[in-house]
Amino acid sequence: MDVFTTRAGRVRGRRSERDPGIVTVRGLPYAAPPFGADRFREPRPAQAWDGVRECTAFGPVAPQSAELPGSPAWSPGDEDILTLNIWAPADGPGGLPVLVWIHGGAYVFGSSAQPDFDGTALAARGLVVVTLNHRLGFEGFGHVPADGEGPACPDNRGLLDQIAALEWVRDNIAAFGGSPGRVTLAGQSSGATSVACLMAADRARGLFRRAILHSAVNACATVEGAARTTAEVAAEAGVPATRTGLLAASPQTLVSASDRVVDRYRQDPGSGQRHYDPAIYGPVADGDLLPSDPLEAWAAGAGAEVELLVCHTTEEYWLLDAVGSSAKVTTEQQLGAFAQDFGLPPQLVNGYRDRLPDAVPILDVYLALYGDLLFAEYSSRLAEAHARAGGRAFLSRFDRRCGGDGGDGGDGGRVRAWHCADIPFAFGNLHEESLHFLTGGPPGPADHELSHRMAGAWAAFAAQGDPDWAPLSGSGEGDVVRVWRTSGEEARETDAFRDLWEAAGLPLLEP
Repeated sequence: MDVFTTRAGRVRGRRSERDPGIVTVRGLPYAAPPFGADRFREPRPAQAWDGVRECTAFGPVAPQSAELPGSPAWSPGDEDILTLNIWAPADGPGGLPVLVWIHGGAYVFGSSAQPDFDGTALAARGLVVVTLNHRLGFEGFGHVPADGEGPACPDNRGLLDQIAALEWVRDNIAAFGGSPGRVTLAGQSSGATSVACLMAADRARGLFRRAILHSAVNACATVEGAARTTAEVAAEAGVPATRTGLLAASPQTLVSASDRVVDRYRQDPGSGQRHYDPAIYGPVADGDLLPSDPLEAWAAGAGAEVELLVCHTTEEYWLLDAVGSSAKVTTEQQLGAFAQDFGLPPQLVNGYRDRLPDAVPILDVYLALYGDLLFAEYSSRLAEAHARAGGRAFLSRFDRRCGGDGGDGGDGGRVRAWHCADIPFAFGNLHEESLHFLTGGPPGPADHELSHRMAGAWAAFAAQGDPDWAPLSGSGEGDVVRVWRTSGEEARETDAFRDLWEAAGLPLLEP
């Protein structure tokens, strides 16, 4: 019987359909539902139960408007959203390394039920894999002003949920064969930046030993900026921008109001940075949980004791263009406005234009610039700042292009090495049909071999802190960066644009 005893009670899982040697436990609450009297508050422990709780289905997702392929949608009234899922070897020896995954989604959508994040293949490599849901959008990251009529509501409630999940892992994961002293915290996109924030947060210290960041996003709000967003959302919702007013608005009302604020920025080319990809929520540098942007905190030595593995893709932003979430920049005038809105100097823009292939469209110059500004350059700088501060850091890039560099799973190069494409490879989930848009169709042998190497690097890093290439030196001299291609190459630092950013500087952005 696959029954496990946690501090709150016993739970029953089931064997994985993909691998009967792996047991899965789904929808296990790590904290109480964050609604009613607990709305906008720190997470509270889950209520204990009697008997055996059946944990064979994913829990409800956090309030959001997105409907993702292969994943459940949010339904108003769903409240028991702070749950996690576990994949573990059924007959494991105990003391196994643990990988805890935080999903991405611009802090407003996504869930642990996405098929990308099935932990079966990684568990078969000797890991205990944990994925989790946390509060998103206004519920998780909206600033709630104090009004003197009740207790103050903390910023960064989504991050506090993640800390609560890590505390649950510390207290309970041994029952599933995992070691609480061998936890690796991993995430992609907004999930990666969440991990970066927790590395900088004193409250999360000691809850994880290693960290994996894929495509961390350059976006951290000030309290003042978060308050301006609250004022806009509250106005759209028709309530005062106060604690009492916001509590009177239902989660569905705040989701809809947030979507309208986003759409207004999207439709207004004169609205500045938010016009290009209006993600309005993110971690808040509140001086309490989060002292500053993670890049600044890491440069000052925060989290230096955590071993780090960083990856980004080489063509991040082409995905956002393909799904229509990014503004189209197709003229010189629009490209100039984009550079001005983000404070990018002409020599940086011209450098990209000069180093991209001949006759490349203006749209490609914009996508390359924006992808590096938001993801690639920020991720690389995080790794380098960690190494300079005395931490152990490994850096890699995902450069597999469908049909382009030896891959045999696709349609002649249409799918690029774009945002999110690396995650099915690292999780070993290339078989999932709903992910073929990301990867360019059914995988071929070279794709499976690349996935085998990437999943192996994750497993080795989680187990021993060594993904099988050299860490960054901290000085930048002779650094090796693993480049993930179907050809299996490893390269020294040869990125075509990094020296341009060194000369121009990297502006730290707000959501």
